[in-house]
Amino acid sequence: MDSQKGLLFLWGRRLNLVHRRTVWCPTWLGTLCIALFLVIPMFWWCVSGESFLSLTERTPAEVLVVEGWIGREGMRAAALEFAQRGYRYIVAAGGQNSDRSKEDPSSYAEMAARELIQSGIPKGKIIVAPARDAQTQRTYESAVGVWRTLRAKGIQPKSLNVFTYGPHARRSRLVFSKIYGPQTEVGVISWVPSDTETVPWWRSSERAREMITETVGYLFEALLNSGRRSNSPG
Repeated sequence: MDSQKGLLFLWGRRLNLVHRRTVWCPTWLGTLCIALFLVIPMFWWCVSGESFLSLTERTPAEVLVVEGWIGREGMRAAALEFAQRGYRYIVAAGGQNSDRSKEDPSSYAEMAARELIQSGIPKGKIIVAPARDAQTQRTYESAVGVWRTLRAKGIQPKSLNVFTYGPHARRSRLVFSKIYGPQTEVGVISWVPSDTETVPWWRSSERAREMITETVGYLFEALLNSGRRSNSPG
């Protein structure tokens, strides 16, 4: 039997049908190192990922940009930020309301501006920056809408702060930084609703969904530029 196998292998080699290769396998120590290389980042992300994404890093800016989709409580918090930090303008940003109806076709930017006025912000300090309606890359479209609106008004800020929701903060700053380039310093303020649970994020189904979405979104933006060919608003 062994001689037959040897003969078949010999004929296979002559006909160039098979060839011999050396297979490398990790030792037990190598397997342990590979496992640690995979497990440690995952463990760190479970413990610190939410705080990493929920970045607050202000700049001494004259312009505060608030993403309108964060809701009424978020607008009131942004109004307080505006009043306490001495900004010159507050920009209400956002595209079409995903829950819009025929009775209220307002964009998130328009809805945010109304809420800011009700929160005591003078109308002359509010700039409405609607974004193009889009199903994807809405943060990018929102940043482009702000850039175009400020440029049309002749406002070229040396620095600005973006006020947004929790773990979306780091991605928002990354997108705005790409749109504005090195000539404008971009800071960010992460806001969370007052009723947010204090338990770890994996014990809340809503926060777990947000973490997965924002983790994928941030990596997609950081590594692949969200599939865009260019960051230029055009």
